[in-house]
Order: sequence, then structure tokens, then C-alpha cells
Amino acid sequence: MKTRRFKTGIDAAQTTTTKIHDYNTCSERIKDWPTKERPRERLLTEGSERLTDAELLTIILRVGQGTFKEGVTGKSAYDSALSLLKEFRGLQGLDRAHIQDLRKVPGLGPAKVAQIKAAFELGKRLCAGKLTAPAFASSATVAGHFRPRFTGKRHEVVIGVFLNGQNQVLGEKEITEGIPTQATVYVRRVIEEALRLSAAAVVLVHNHPSGNPEPSAGDDDTTDLLQKACKLVGMILLDHVIVGETDHYSYSDSGRFQEITNE
Repeated sequence: MKTRRFKTGIDAAQTTTTKIHDYNTCSERIKDWPTKERPRERLLTEGSERLTDAELLTIILRVGQGTFKEGVTGKSAYDSALSLLKEFRGLQGLDRAHIQDLRKVPGLGPAKVAQIKAAFELGKRLCAGKLTAPAFASSATVAGHFRPRFTGKRHEVVIGVFLNGQNQVLGEKEITEGIPTQATVYVRRVIEEALRLSAAAVVLVHNHPSGNPEPSAGDDDTTDLLQKACKLVGMILLDHVIVGETDHYSYSDSGRFQEITNE
């Protein structure tokens, strides 16, 4: 006997103007649902924005290579989507999850894990888009541009952005990721790339995985060395932006450039 489901857990927090189609946490397969209530069919007829996180994840679990085997684990794909969101504490946690941790989930093979990770990466790249000169109107727009790229990272990622004399972006390059590196190495790599592109200015951007963007003594050292190195080769360090989970820190906006020069 089919049992209707009351909204619970993560899906309960998502409210739409239309009925949310939920089922009991039994092993009822999606193909046994009424056609108009299946997540994929709802997406095609109502639009993706009408679906809950669990419904969207259900679609990923059920299509393509490595399709989730409903019934093998005693759960439907929808119930498994709910379980994943609960176990990893929502979409952010699922994004941060290591591939090895996802592989431990019953019913998730390598192909399906790859599809989940690919979906998150496409979303980040769409949010990031192409960096253009207007993005440097404020440090907030710089932070907003790079935050999707840093989401889910458990270690620091340092990126250099290189501009011409009109503040037009010539290119950007990941300087280092996840490897403890001396400030002098950061600086050398930034200057090498800046000279290769004949850049007139540089913006340094990196994340703090802790979520707190306040600069450390090491951040000050790197900024001071890079500022001096840029000056020696006729370039300007426009800013060093540290991106936290919801906030950011700008050496330019805060006046910290001048402070570390005088220390």
C-alpha cells in the first residue's frame, strides 16, 4: 500500500507555492510514483526551480551511467537523496565531502559519485563566470566572484589576477593549493606570471577554510613582500582579498597596506 509522506528534515525547510510531492521513507521505487509527481517529470513540466534539493539530487542519482539501484539498498532514490543531505548536512557538506566518503555510501558507485561532483563543479563555474574589469569596482565583487571556487575547499588556495594599465583582466592563475609554501615562493610565482603577461597590476586572492577572513601574520608577510616586489618591477599590488565563508577582508579597503609598510 502506498503511503503519503509528510515533509520532514531538509525538505521541510523548503517551501514552494505548489504542492511538494513526498512519499514515506519506504522502499517505494520512483517508477511506481504517479508520473506527474516524479522529480524528472516535474522538472520538465514545472521547471527546475520548483524542485527541492532532494528532488534535484534524486534526478542525478537516477540518470546516466551508474544509475542508483533502487531496491538494492532497501531505499528509493528519493529516500537515498534525503539520507545523503542529512548525513552530510546539506548541499555544502555534500559538496565538501571527499570522494572516498561518498564511495562508502551503499548504492553509490564511482560513476554516480563522479556525476554528483561534476554537478557541483559546473555550478561553481557558472557562478564564477568570466572575470572582467568592472568586477574590481570593489573588494566585495572580487570576493563574490571567487567565493564559489573556494566553496568546499579544506585548504588554502592562492590565486593571482593580472591586469593591464586600464584594469582590464589579462588572466588569472592559481599560484598554489593545499601545500604550505613560504611567502617568498608565493611572491616569485606571482611576479613570474605578471611579467609573462606584461601586467601593470596584480590582485592577490585567497581563502581561509576556517571561514574567518581576518588576516594572519603570514598573510601580512606575503602582502608586504609582494607589494615591495611589484614596486621593484614597476607594477602595483591593487589589493589582497581574503575570502571567508560569508565575509571577506581587503588590505586596500582596511588601510592595512600602509600599516604593514610602517611596521
